[in-house]
Amino acid sequence: MTTQIGLSDVVPVIDPYTFLTISIEADGATSVGVTFRTPYLRVGTLLVDGARPCLDLATDQARVSVSTTGGVMVTADDLALARRLHAATARYLADCERLHRHNQHARNGRGAA
Repeated sequence: MTTQIGLSDVVPVIDPYTFLTISIEADGATSVGVTFRTPYLRVGTLLVDGARPCLDLATDQARVSVSTTGGVMVTADDLALARRLHAATARYLADCERLHRHNQHARNGRGAA
């Protein structure tokens, strides 16, 4: 007899959450960390004053905004950052789709695809 173990049998299911950390080092350097572990993340874009694109990621507990340098014109560095964000979100989507298919197959007792 073969027993199939799904991911939820091995990894505990944790309710969605937002995790914030604020660190102050001995030398006074500070950093803020934001972790969104939720499918309920609000994602939006806007164009400030018709000249500055802005990407917002938010939950009820925290918000992160990514925008251009704030100058009059979008720079080559701003464009490079937008391309890196696009590439990273494409990889995130591909990983989510692959893992979702794997979990669906495991749940249906067919093993990994």
